[in-house]
Amino acid sequence: MKIAFVGKGGSGKTTLSSLFIRHLAARGTRVVAVDADINQHLGAALGLSEEESAALPAMGAHLPLIKDYLRGANPRITSAGTMIKTTPPGEGSRLLRLGEDNPVYTACARNVPLDGGPVRLMATGPFTESDLGVACYHSKTGAVELFLNHLVDGREEFVVVDMTAGSDSFASGMFTRFDMTFLVAEPTRKGISVYRQYKEYARDFGVPLKVVGNKVHSDDDLEFLHEAVGDDLLVAVGHSEWVRAMEKGRGRPFAELEGSNSRALETLYETADAVYPQRDWERYMRQMVHFHLRNAESWGNTRTGVDLAAQVDPSFVLREEAAPQPV
Repeated sequence: MKIAFVGKGGSGKTTLSSLFIRHLAARGTRVVAVDADINQHLGAALGLSEEESAALPAMGAHLPLIKDYLRGANPRITSAGTMIKTTPPGEGSRLLRLGEDNPVYTACARNVPLDGGPVRLMATGPFTESDLGVACYHSKTGAVELFLNHLVDGREEFVVVDMTAGSDSFASGMFTRFDMTFLVAEPTRKGISVYRQYKEYARDFGVPLKVVGNKVHSDDDLEFLHEAVGDDLLVAVGHSEWVRAMEKGRGRPFAELEGSNSRALETLYETADAVYPQRDWERYMRQMVHFHLRNAESWGNTRTGVDLAAQVDPSFVLREEAAPQPV
């Protein structure tokens, strides 16, 4: 299951995504966590020190390796240099499983110990001073998009992605890659502004969307969110002494998280799991191809010097049985 956490900057999406990752780990669920925000904070939220977080390998820095590995023996992709962030898999492409070992994980993932067991953490990499004036930061998330495009995941296997803040996720088709999107919103007008943008796009592309109210301190806060988002409001989360202690570097066992917040996280899990039977791999591939052709026409063909529409394998559909289960 591919899960996205989105929201405006400062909404608490990184905190909520890290708590959900911890909840899944405590359940014994296989998890890959991905920090796709250019402001890299997920590692720290999962308990890494500043030094450990800074030492995480950047997926963007390993993009040539990722492309070369994923293209495999796909005859439609003549070289790694002709792959762009939206290139879809086809016959001969290498597909990824959450529990396997492969060069992509070796280069880009690090294990983070959590209560219940370790999770793999990957990070797109921060926006650095060297990027100014020479690259759009959206290109840094290209490695994440390729990873998701080639990933075969099943029930009780979760990829949890802490997305870029605001509506920047619409710069590519990555927002359609998810089985469930949790939008973290504060009970303020600014807090729900991103929701209105996401709602429109999610409806147009059939992306399941639920709102997680954060920093909800009163009945008035809750009423405000209900009036703003209606039935899309799934749960509301208030103050957490457990989170405050963790942010001070005084982490406690995850089992000591407040009961109300633990129940909220279980609701997120149950909601995500409930959409599993609705998975439509053919629609997933159609959307992948749709955004690839759009990117190819708008900039990709010019950038690579080839017709990227030829990369589309019309007979290929990504499915759970398309890749072997890990041992």
